[in-house]
Amino acid sequence: MSYALVTGAAKGIGKAIAAQLAERNYHLLLVDIDAAALTATAEQLAAQYHVHAHTLHQDLSQPDALLNVTTWSSIYHDELSVVVNNAGYGLNGAFEQLTLSEQFNIIDVNIKAQVGLSYAYIPVLRSFPKAYLLNLASTTAYQTVPYLNIYAATKAFALSFTRGLRHELRHSTVSVSALSPGSTDTDFVNRARMGDHIRSIANKFNMTPESVARIAVDGLFKGKAEIIPGFTNKLNAWLPKFFPKFFVERIAGNIYEPREKTGAVVLTT
Repeated sequence: MSYALVTGAAKGIGKAIAAQLAERNYHLLLVDIDAAALTATAEQLAAQYHVHAHTLHQDLSQPDALLNVTTWSSIYHDELSVVVNNAGYGLNGAFEQLTLSEQFNIIDVNIKAQVGLSYAYIPVLRSFPKAYLLNLASTTAYQTVPYLNIYAATKAFALSFTRGLRHELRHSTVSVSALSPGSTDTDFVNRARMGDHIRSIANKFNMTPESVARIAVDGLFKGKAEIIPGFTNKLNAWLPKFFPKFFVERIAGNIYEPREKTGAVVLTT
């Protein structure tokens, strides 16, 4: 039986992707910053799907994160054929009102960790007749999003990076895909302290993590370049290119501009 590694696996989409992989008889290597939730997820999935689920409590923004993750997973590399770079988060607020360290931290997790883990695990994945790498992007990758500026920019990077990597590896045994979900029904809205105006819009278009994960894993194993779950999300990803950028930015800005509360709003994927 093969192993799959999933970052950001304690909750939400990451947990649901891990469940989909366990249902397909993959043992699990699960990484997350939330130790308690990660342990609970591992125990649940191991009992439900009768697979091994190993955990690593790790903040991927830390300088030693890449070394820690790869050292921990190294004893499983002979069986590790799926890697899912799911971890990521964002801050909702005006650029100049968020601290620089907060915004650099977003870049560390959403970009540096994804690039580093991709670089580290591609040689491992190459050793299999067929292997898979899934990087998390977002529907925000397809447009500028004021007040979610750094987050959206990192997701645009993730999408471009993943497509370029896919082309470079097109003659190898490694299939590379990008997952671009839209609004998903996880508890990040409560953790984010999002304003009522954002909540009401999100609630109209939410998908469940389970439905996103099912589409994601099906698309990954079919070798799709970009996986955008849901018809509405596909529209949100592709329609902006048919309108003037200032118009799209104005709409996004009206949605994400903080109103009820001041300060940062934390969003996690």
